[in-house]
This record gives sequence, C-alpha cells and structure tokens, in this order.
Amino acid sequence: MSTALTQSYAYADASAVRESASGRSLALETSGGATPGGEQANPRFFDGFLTAPTAAATALLAVADVAATRYYRPSSAASLDPVVTANGDRLRMESFSGCCGVYARLDVLAPGLDGDDVGHGTTNVDINVPLRQALAKLGGLDPLHLRVGPEEVEAITLDGHFVEKKVPLPQRWLRGFAEAQVLGAGFALRAEVPPAQAAAVLRSLPRLALGSRARTARWVVPTGRTLRPVSRPAPGALCLPGAERLTGLIPVLRHATVVRLYAPETAKGEGTAVAWEVGLPGMRLTLLLSPSASRGFSGDGGVLDDLATGSAARDAEQVAELLAWEPTLDVTMLAPQAGLAPERVRAALTVLGTSGQIGYDLAEQTYFHRHLPFSAGDAEARNPRLRGARTLVAEDAVRLDGALAWVGKDDHTHMVRVDDAGRSSCTCLWWAKYQGGRGPCKHVLATRMVRDDMTKESA
Repeated sequence: MSTALTQSYAYADASAVRESASGRSLALETSGGATPGGEQANPRFFDGFLTAPTAAATALLAVADVAATRYYRPSSAASLDPVVTANGDRLRMESFSGCCGVYARLDVLAPGLDGDDVGHGTTNVDINVPLRQALAKLGGLDPLHLRVGPEEVEAITLDGHFVEKKVPLPQRWLRGFAEAQVLGAGFALRAEVPPAQAAAVLRSLPRLALGSRARTARWVVPTGRTLRPVSRPAPGALCLPGAERLTGLIPVLRHATVVRLYAPETAKGEGTAVAWEVGLPGMRLTLLLSPSASRGFSGDGGVLDDLATGSAARDAEQVAELLAWEPTLDVTMLAPQAGLAPERVRAALTVLGTSGQIGYDLAEQTYFHRHLPFSAGDAEARNPRLRGARTLVAEDAVRLDGALAWVGKDDHTHMVRVDDAGRSSCTCLWWAKYQGGRGPCKHVLATRMVRDDMTKESA
C-alpha cells in the first residue's frame, strides 16, 4: 500500500522520565491535537500522579513496543507515535503495529490517576528510544508524577528549537482504526482467567526473533478459569493467530489482577481475530490481533456495509454533534438523542470511525470518542470496493431477478445470490477467495445499494 500523506509532529521537548529532589516524573510531550477549544499546537491534558506507577510504565512500554514493531515481514520499525485521548475521566493511549495487524490500547481510568482534572481532546505523544529505555528500568514503589502536555511555561529545548518528526502516514493505519472498532463491537467475553494461568500459556508460545515473522497458530479451550491448550481447532476453542504477537504481554502480567479473552461468539477454528485484556490496578491494557499475522486490519472491509447505506453519511453528521469526547457512547442512549433508530446510529458510528472519531471499549461494551490529530481524508477514497460498487450502480450494471442479481456487463458479469437467512454470495474471484471473510465484494455492495433504493422508493 502506497503512502499518500506525511504526518509532521512538533513537540515542545522530548518525552522523558526525569529525576529531581521532589521525585520521579514521566513527562509525555504532545504534538498538534484537537480539543473542545479547537486545534492546539501542544495541548495539555493531565498533571498529577499515577497510583500504580510501575504497572503503568510497563503497560505504556507495551503500547510503545507495538507501535515500534512489524510482526509480519519485519523490516524497518514502525514510525507513528501513539495517540492519546483524554476523555474527561480517563486517558487512552493507542497504537498500531507497523504491519497493522496488532492494535494496542492502555486505558488509565480514574482510580489510576491522582491529580488535576483530566482534559478533553486527542493528540500524538512523543515516544522516543531514551524514554522506552527509561520505562523499561522503572521500578520501585515511589510515586510517579505524570504530565501529559507541556509545562505551564513553554518548554524549549537546549538549542532553542522544537523537537520535530516527519513520518509517512499510511492510509491503512487510519483504516485499521475503523476496522478495529467494527470488529470489537462484534466480540463477546469468552474467558476470564487468573494472570498466572495466562502467563503459563504465553510462556509456552514461540518468541518473535529478529528477522523472523509471526506465523504460529495456537488454540486454547476455556475450561472454568483455566485455558487448556489443544493441538487443533476444537469445539469452543479460541484461536491465537500469529501467537508470537502475544508474548509482549508477559512483562505486564506480573502486575495484572485478571486476564480476559474476547472473540466472536461463534468463533471457531483458524482465522479468527482475538483480543486479550489485562486488568491492572486502575488500568486496562488491551491487545487485539488480526485473524492472521499476514492480514492487517486495514483490509477487512467490515465497514463497507454501513458505508454503502445511503442515509449513513447524513446520520453521521447528526450523531457527531453528540460526541464531545465522551468516555462512553451507548447506542441505546444516543438513539433517542439523535432521533434515529439504533441500527442507524450504529451505521453512523461506523462512518465516523472511518475518520478515526470512534473507538470501541470491550470491557464496557460501549463506543468512545476520539479525534485523530491528522487529516482523515475521504472514506470512499480509502475503500476501492465501495468506489467500484458506486460505479456499477451509476452505470446501471445491476439487474435484479428475485433473490438473484446479475452485476456487471458483457463477459464481466457476476451472479449475486441472497439466501433465506439474508446472507449474500457472489461468483467473482474475490468472493471465491475470501468467502465474505474480508467483507463484501463490490458486486454484493452494488446489489445492496440498488435493493435499498428500491425499498425507499416503495416505502
């Protein structure tokens, strides 16, 4: 996937762990970000203490490690700095791996923070190599002061210049945020186990070596509060795809209170995404794995059905006015506020997710608002299947025949079939290869668009 944009970060100083007579301080420097007052060059979101400093440092390092790693075809390190969102009562720190197949998020909740009120907004934070080294060495029970944003008096580096980074911004990184929230909204809690049990499973996994790639699939069957490893898919088994990608959680587990596993309720066998949530004192660390190490979230196509809905874009504008960096967004509460049916609100949230405005919290089973601090561009431009479907509709290349549809022209015509359960299939090569596992093909999308238009005309 080619890179179409370049993201520029400008930090007032480099993030660092600093020692002083008053104790230790973790200063996370912010770049340009969105706030309720508009765009700010270096927003300030929090100034106070972490109530579990060593656990927080280890979890933050895990998020930074994901941002700096390519698990599939390891080559150059990932280049994007993690995103931090302040939701008024918590801080969320998010990152994607360089291969876009692992999503990490650390939620520092109100019990994990002791200090000023948490602000509202979203920005990037500087995670540099010296800071990562300092976080790895951080220990002890002494309090750790946390500052997210610049000092009250503008901080200037020794040479009088801001710390600047210019990095490529892959379009697939933005699409990954949208796909991750759609995927997570379909997950269910499948297992809850003690940290020692989770650690035993993770220590048995192969490690990701320099120059190698994550490729191992493992399966575990939840049995009570244990995870029983099995050699192949079995009823009720959870797949650990590209299992090497989970080993970064091992250092975090010594601080954990509980570990939860999430996957689709009907998930079985190979090729299923999975999420591991590590409960920490006042915090949660979540790692979401794509269905295989070679498959990034950006190509899943889970957003396409909602994007194809004619009213979704209009509804999104209406729902966007209700977001306001809320830490929890419940569809059943948003629906009456927006004057829309719940299914239309969900579709609108999907549309907003394509510009990075929506995330999903598995633990609370609610959405949350963020506003990515870079230009999102057009959702349709980032989804060629959606563009192709609209072209087919515009060319009048969809002919309906009951449950069947013929899509295309001349030798490029394919048959789309809808079964009694409402599931669609197609005769094209895309459908033959993925069987709907990466979202609908352009022919299925075009058929749905035409059927939706006919339904509206007859209403």
